[in-house]
Amino acid sequence: MRRLVIRPGAIGDFIVSLPALECLRSEYLEVWVASPNVPLVRFADRARSIASTSLDLLGVTEPPARLLEELRGFDSIVSWYGANRSEFRELVRALQLPFTFLPALPAEGSELHATEFYLIQVRAMANGASDGIPRIRCDVEREDFAAIHPFSGSPKKNWPLENFRELARTLERTMPVRWCAGADDPPLEGAVRIDDLYDLACWLARAQLYIGNDSGITHLAAAVGTPVLALYGPASDPAVWAPRGPHVRVGRWGTWD
Repeated sequence: MRRLVIRPGAIGDFIVSLPALECLRSEYLEVWVASPNVPLVRFADRARSIASTSLDLLGVTEPPARLLEELRGFDSIVSWYGANRSEFRELVRALQLPFTFLPALPAEGSELHATEFYLIQVRAMANGASDGIPRIRCDVEREDFAAIHPFSGSPKKNWPLENFRELARTLERTMPVRWCAGADDPPLEGAVRIDDLYDLACWLARAQLYIGNDSGITHLAAAVGTPVLALYGPASDPAVWAPRGPHVRVGRWGTWD
């Protein structure tokens, strides 16, 4: 079977769905994801950015002939892309393309962890089992430092920077502390900035400890097996969105509304 999986979303969204994606392995598996996540797809025969495929033109203008030819070359297309767009779903149905659409987010108020939510979605199509722990393999050795990423995709999720600085001063009594920041994060003096997410994953895999907010980078650190302290405030529910792994601990700050 030739299968295509289309998984839009940010870093954390991609990582919590990794166990489900890996269960969809087939004789040939291609995965289309958001551009930054392409380097993290290590389990497929081919990975492409959604932006490079012209998929965003489908339903907007005349479908590119090459795109339709590619889509018709798959026996199964499992897509979180377009699941909430009725006009997109109707078009692919009219074109007789083999799409299966899946909801991108757990229902409001759900207490089911996101990883389990995605695994349940693909159960009937799965070609393997999973323990529900996202993993990204990096063949590197541990070094003696702690990594701190004090940002996230939303200021509401950020523990105050001065609190991170105070924590770093305490940690520095026992090990060096290295700060990291993403391309879109605010300036942070001395911070490591690595654009390629797999290269960043390997850097995080070298750390003895990682501390960060509810962010994609925190999920990335957990997925490479680094011991993680994930700091969650009132903006999101760790019961649903916390990183998974045997070395993950969640700290809470603030209060729920």
